[in-house]
Amino acid sequence: MFWLLLLLPAWAVAGLACTRLCLAAVRAAAREATDTAGHGHALTLYEAAFLSGGPRRVADVTLVSMARQRRLLLAHTGWATVVDPRGRDEMERSVIGAIGPGGQSRIAPVRTAAAAADSVRALADRLVGAGLAVPDDTRSVAAAVRRVRLAAAAVCALGVAALALPAPDDMPRLLIALWFSLPLALTLGCLAITRMEVHPYARWASPTGQRLVGALLRQAGDPADERAYLTSVAVRGVHAVGEPDLRAAFAHREEYLGEHQGRRG
Repeated sequence: MFWLLLLLPAWAVAGLACTRLCLAAVRAAAREATDTAGHGHALTLYEAAFLSGGPRRVADVTLVSMARQRRLLLAHTGWATVVDPRGRDEMERSVIGAIGPGGQSRIAPVRTAAAAADSVRALADRLVGAGLAVPDDTRSVAAAVRRVRLAAAAVCALGVAALALPAPDDMPRLLIALWFSLPLALTLGCLAITRMEVHPYARWASPTGQRLVGALLRQAGDPADERAYLTSVAVRGVHAVGEPDLRAAFAHREEYLGEHQGRRG
């Protein structure tokens, strides 16, 4: 009966994850039904970036904006060099401060430091207060969905482990598999219902925030326009950058992050 010792945690993991997902979905629906403050809000470029990709996206769009104005040089080798040390807003001053007094730094640490700046945290607080951003990522639908997916994988692993154990003579392996299929069906059913009823679920934006970001992108106009270009970068990320040198600079950023993660591993 050792397989029962594996079935109990499988049910516990699946039940807890699905309960959290249901509660997160209910909270999201309640916020959408009661909050009307953000419907008339006109998103700024930084707000659209945060709602689309979080703090790091805000840092990215600031870097791209300053580079296109020739106030910051982003080399294809992955280095950022300050040309104009006078930031025009808090975000730009955060980027310049992250580069440091030497006026030159790798893009990856600049992006990380700028994303953690007080100005970005203040922006997040304003968006949460306006009902456009998810208050707490640990309570969001997206985070709950990830937990349910992990729970489904855990149930499968526990089921395989139970089937690998010596089976009692009076318990067919097929029956053991059927017992484990129940918590697996619970997790998969919750994921399917959530996808139909709640999808798309975003990590950063509330449903109202998602609608405003979509409307902003539709109203952006001619891609050749600077505002439309930066809006596209804010919503879609650095993949929307058209200049080869800028794309190469951000590609070096990804390589830098991969190298450092490999060393920590």
